[in-house]
Amino acid sequence: MSGKVLMCGNEAMAESAIQAGLDAYFGYPITPQNEVTAYMSKRMAEEGRVFVQSESELAAVNMVFGASATGKRTMTSSSSPGISLMQEGISYLAGAELPCVIVNVMRGGPGLGNIAPSQGDYFQAVKGGGHGDYHCIVFGPSGVQEWVDIMPLAFDLADLYRIPVMILADGILGQMMEPVVIPKDARRKTQDPGLPKKDWALTGAEGRKQNIVRSLWLADGAIERHNYDLQARYRQIEKNETLCEQYKVDDADIVIVAYGIAARIVRGAVDKARKEGIKAGLIRPITLWPFPTEQISRAADEPRIFLVVEMSCGQMVEDVRLAVAGKTPVVFWGRPGGGIPTVEQVFGQIRELTIKPKREK
Repeated sequence: MSGKVLMCGNEAMAESAIQAGLDAYFGYPITPQNEVTAYMSKRMAEEGRVFVQSESELAAVNMVFGASATGKRTMTSSSSPGISLMQEGISYLAGAELPCVIVNVMRGGPGLGNIAPSQGDYFQAVKGGGHGDYHCIVFGPSGVQEWVDIMPLAFDLADLYRIPVMILADGILGQMMEPVVIPKDARRKTQDPGLPKKDWALTGAEGRKQNIVRSLWLADGAIERHNYDLQARYRQIEKNETLCEQYKVDDADIVIVAYGIAARIVRGAVDKARKEGIKAGLIRPITLWPFPTEQISRAADEPRIFLVVEMSCGQMVEDVRLAVAGKTPVVFWGRPGGGIPTVEQVFGQIRELTIKPKREK
């Protein structure tokens, strides 16, 4: 596949994963990400690679564990209730230091909810989700091309840090069609600087020392030492891998923080505000963990209002407030359960926060 092609987000992401060197995909169908399993069932066979439609999400994540332990690039995808079923397995993957990529095309919740797009799984993704002190690297793409571009990076970072990487998309991003360019064979080779060989993998111990992949540490103090090792790696990731976009922030009187598809809507509201003479800007976290705390903190050094827009009842806003650390007001506005903000609604919030206070003075 070469040149620019029109694809829906789910299929474009799947093709990008294949081009990034995906060896094995395991998944179970659920709306609104069914196109992923359908696409993988055809393309993985064409490439001579492994596709398994598992009997459940529980089975899928444990198949990911097994295949990753052999050193293969592995992936699963699901939507919100299915990702909830995978949480124990994700904790095991993190504890065993196994790289993989997990895609969540979020839908409205809690419970079965509906199949409309949502951002209600932020807490679950960035705060752990399963048991124990662990993190996944979490990306929040805002467009199909960015989602495509993130997939090779996601696999590379998973291998580099031996960590699960999660992509938080949503029903709009999965279903919408956009022209994209999918880089061919985008994987970073193991001989490239910074990407280590998988000499820890279970590939047969003939002629070498036995490898052991585990998350069970029963010796006195062993699990505590293991946790400290993981935390040191997480600090390294925070230092090296934080990504965010800033749009018209330098002179802004109001800064909106949003991620994913909500950030695209906010960008339109920022442009509308600028046309109306309101100095608005956007900070868009691309990595949700590690979170761009430093970038938001620096922006909060100026006397300005922060508005956080989410397709939820307010989750990322907690991390924004921690980053701002009381230096300036932080206001939240959102729509939960599959509600989609409009440019006009977000602009109305911007206008109320910037024009009304001036009138009251």
